[in-house]
Amino acid sequence: MSLSNTEIRYYDSTVLRLPADKRKEYHAQVDRLISALTSRLHDQSDVKVTKVVKAGSFAKFTILRKTSEDPVDVDVVFYISGRSVDNETLGTLTQLIYDTLLKLYPGKSVESFEIQRKAATVKFVGSGLSVDIVPVIEDAARPGYGWQFDIHDGTKMQTCAPCQIKFVRHRKEKDGDFRTLVRLAKKWRNRIELTPLKSFTIELIMAHVLAKKGTDGSIEKRFRDFLLYIAQSGLKEVISFPENGLVLTQFNDPVVILDPVCNSNNVASRITEDERKEIVASALEAWETAVFASEEDDIEVWKELFGPRFKVKEEA
Repeated sequence: MSLSNTEIRYYDSTVLRLPADKRKEYHAQVDRLISALTSRLHDQSDVKVTKVVKAGSFAKFTILRKTSEDPVDVDVVFYISGRSVDNETLGTLTQLIYDTLLKLYPGKSVESFEIQRKAATVKFVGSGLSVDIVPVIEDAARPGYGWQFDIHDGTKMQTCAPCQIKFVRHRKEKDGDFRTLVRLAKKWRNRIELTPLKSFTIELIMAHVLAKKGTDGSIEKRFRDFLLYIAQSGLKEVISFPENGLVLTQFNDPVVILDPVCNSNNVASRITEDERKEIVASALEAWETAVFASEEDDIEVWKELFGPRFKVKEEA
């Protein structure tokens, strides 16, 4: 017998979803960091921060609560004006933010600093919260848009953090369980350590499946549809959205999933052919497991997908 929507929503609300008190705590930590960093940047440099946007899974409400296998991170996008996208590099911007962070937090309240792919990262000891500071050179002609750099190859791409948040919100309006489905998929991904399948990619594949299949059926069925789509398509078809409009760019990557806010950005461009095969094989195995668990009405089999904390009702 399939899991009911009530059972899956119980699991989502009691195990997967970030609790309101933790969300409030993280908001407060991030707000203090934003305020201090913005003030210090203004005082010690010619950088003008015009807008700060909390982004990523935290802002989209698809984040998982923190566990040993589910880290908690918040992307904070700093829009910067007065800098030329042609003359600037991520290295100079990130180094400036990195140096400023070191002065703000000499070591007592922050565990460590790392310069990662697209951001300087702050890790808070107490809460375990990781904050990625993402510098973006704003596009004055397009509100919300800006240029984001890649620290490895120096390339730049247009992004719009508010637009990406809006994209998920619109899917939530079409399907009240969209965020639950994303969290289920992310928990499965984390459980099997399928690192090439990034969170943003999961959100976009789930949105694509929603567009193809609609909201018919139970949450369990739609989660299985997500897995089955990956397994059957092999992730070989180009995924795009109405927000993309006319797409002219040609891609040669093994997996092509377009960023809804930028036609030239393939968010899956770093998935290799071997990783594509790994994702497809993992999805097929998970689909088979989910079908068996549903047919057998066996909670223990479901735990193979979601881990030992999977539960669908209050324990006696």
